[in-house]
Amino acid sequence: MALKVTDSFFSNVSVAPSDPAFALTAAFKTDASSSKVSLGSGVYRDDDAKPWILPVVKKAKARLNEDPGTDHEYLPIVGHAKFIDLAQELLFGTKDLDVCACIASVQCISGTGANHLGARFLADTLKPCRVWISDPTWGNHHLIWTLVSPSRNTDGGHIQQRLYPYYEETSRSFDFDGMMDTLKKDATAGDVVILHACAHNPTGLDPSPEQWEAIANLCERQKLFPFFDCAYQGFATGSLDADSFAIRHFLSLETMEFGVAQSFAKNMGLYGERVGAFHLVTSSPSSATQTRSQLARLQRGEISTPPLYGASIAATVLGDPVLFAEWKSDLQTMSGRIKDMRRALYDELRRLQTPGEWDHVVKQIGMFSYTGLNATQAKILRDEYSIYLLDSGRISIAGLNTKNVCYVANAIDAVVRRQG
Repeated sequence: MALKVTDSFFSNVSVAPSDPAFALTAAFKTDASSSKVSLGSGVYRDDDAKPWILPVVKKAKARLNEDPGTDHEYLPIVGHAKFIDLAQELLFGTKDLDVCACIASVQCISGTGANHLGARFLADTLKPCRVWISDPTWGNHHLIWTLVSPSRNTDGGHIQQRLYPYYEETSRSFDFDGMMDTLKKDATAGDVVILHACAHNPTGLDPSPEQWEAIANLCERQKLFPFFDCAYQGFATGSLDADSFAIRHFLSLETMEFGVAQSFAKNMGLYGERVGAFHLVTSSPSSATQTRSQLARLQRGEISTPPLYGASIAATVLGDPVLFAEWKSDLQTMSGRIKDMRRALYDELRRLQTPGEWDHVVKQIGMFSYTGLNATQAKILRDEYSIYLLDSGRISIAGLNTKNVCYVANAIDAVVRRQG
């Protein structure tokens, strides 16, 4: 039955464009092809293309289910206290009370929630004229900053989203010089700079330790505000410590305040449980107390309290030495299989003598590969081969396995030759 309303308040509302990544997943699910391959979604799959619940997560869930103290009560506004402390220690690598007292941490709804809460807080308090985002980047960065930016910068207008070069298309490598030159020339004091802590999405290209040191020096010298997105700690190299080098280096300088959005979706496989945190490194314990209170105020108005169950799983794993060691082994399993699939795809393309250079496939790290395929080639792969990837040419290496990698390589070979 239709309502008898003649004039809708919403008649002028336009239809928003669909999200490319979620639209791709929906199209994959409706495809009846027996050879279809999903390379768009950023989720880990095992060699049978099935979701993989980490063995250590199964143990943590069983322990929680057997614990008579497990309940479904509300968490405090800032979240699960044990999880927050352990997540902070995992990220920053320290238990130093003086250091930790200067960090304001709040549990959030995974990485997106952490990015949003951080962006909203920075937009309200710093009121930056510009936010600098890598070109390319995770698509949600742009939407998040668009949603928090109206009438929040110093002159009452939108926060400008500016791009800094990151990917050198000809060599398919990290454009360190382009990034540094652009920020040196155009970024000004108070600007926010979004940095990917490890396993850059979508390129899979990370700065070297020496390059990170130079980036930190630039941010300090020009009084920029670094905001790290850390979605893949332990998932990039297989080492939790190596993957947090950049964040720990910035902290060690003791000369900058900065923010970090942290997610456990990828490294614990807790995608749907939405486990994450936002951390703000401040100049003093009093600043941390003040900013934490404002973060809590924002959180109360937006989600009230974060989810309990996923944070309890993560806290159980992080807080038990035996489970923590098992988790590190599970991380090695995931990162190792992805490295194997990178090599398998590269080897098959080399065997086929596919036109072009493909070394970048094995030089990149993390879940994704920025293949260099263009939008036309991506469309052909979707339409004719049921291989689902984004128009940018980004593929999820986690979607490859020993049963489909040759099929994917042969399809890429055919499309590249046709377009060549």
